[in-house]
Amino acid sequence: MNAVGSGPARPEREREDAAYEDTAREELARLLPPVPAERDVPSAPYLHHKDRLMQHIDDDQNRTAAPARKVRRLPRPALLIPAAALALAGALAVTFTGGGTSGDTTAQPRETATVLLDRIAGTAAKSDVKPVRQDQFVYVKSLTAGAEMKEDGSSKLEPRHEREVWMSQRVKRITKTGEIKENGEWGRMAELGGSPAGPYRPTYQWLASLPTDPDALLEELYRMAEPDDEGEKAQAVFNRIGSFLGETVMPPENAAALYKAAAKIPGVTRKEDAVDAAGRHGVGIARVDKRSGEATEWVFDRDSLTLLGERSYLTRDVGAGKKGDVMEKTAYLKRGIVDHYRERPTS
Repeated sequence: MNAVGSGPARPEREREDAAYEDTAREELARLLPPVPAERDVPSAPYLHHKDRLMQHIDDDQNRTAAPARKVRRLPRPALLIPAAALALAGALAVTFTGGGTSGDTTAQPRETATVLLDRIAGTAAKSDVKPVRQDQFVYVKSLTAGAEMKEDGSSKLEPRHEREVWMSQRVKRITKTGEIKENGEWGRMAELGGSPAGPYRPTYQWLASLPTDPDALLEELYRMAEPDDEGEKAQAVFNRIGSFLGETVMPPENAAALYKAAAKIPGVTRKEDAVDAAGRHGVGIARVDKRSGEATEWVFDRDSLTLLGERSYLTRDVGAGKKGDVMEKTAYLKRGIVDHYRERPTS
């Protein structure tokens, strides 16, 4: 004999328990949000949400932080996160934490003029420059344009034109210092009474005689530079360095020293985008003469860090001149060493 509550009654109890579990499961499913099916995240929505998130981050950084307030949160049931959502979160985390080098680096701090000039100096120190003999000539081809000054003090930038120079490398005092072809016409470069090699006729050997220690070189440059009537002494030094770097050839160690000396001049800044007379864009090193209101800017190739050209322009209204007026601009196109006047380098 079976005991009371056992035997045939067990299947009925199991059916009741199963029905209860089904009812509870349906009630729980009703309370929980639907779980989407696992799928790959399309590229367009991914980029859209990434941009939205980045915009929110920028907005939060630009706004003044408000006092934090306490938020009372209601308890919520635990949810199962689909694998696709986890993959998206992981991808965004990698993107926004800056891991790797495949993204845009504009968020990184930009290097200062000092750091950039130090890198330029390092590149110049590694350049392959052969010594120039005194019986040879430095050849430089450039594209240039200058402003024509008017009687009322205003200026008009003339059309750019091609310029070729052959600079004598004789150290002794000479009358004929070079030849020039400009606007299709040949000319003789000469100094009345003759001119020895020096700051206003920088030959290879004279430049090689300058100190290679940046501090000693800067002290020497301050002694030799003469400012304009309304200009700063520091600007005269900066411009003198620019003239040494232009239509010349010098030993690598001297070029490196000039760039390092320029980094020590007060007021020297970096410009993220600079353009030479040929329309080539690069990174700029500039200095503004606060007395005259005129800036001088050197333009360097972003990759090779070679000097592309330079320009000068007004930073404020000066007399009849207007802020932004370009006074002069140059682009260096070719440079080399030749043995004769009017000879052009083959490479």
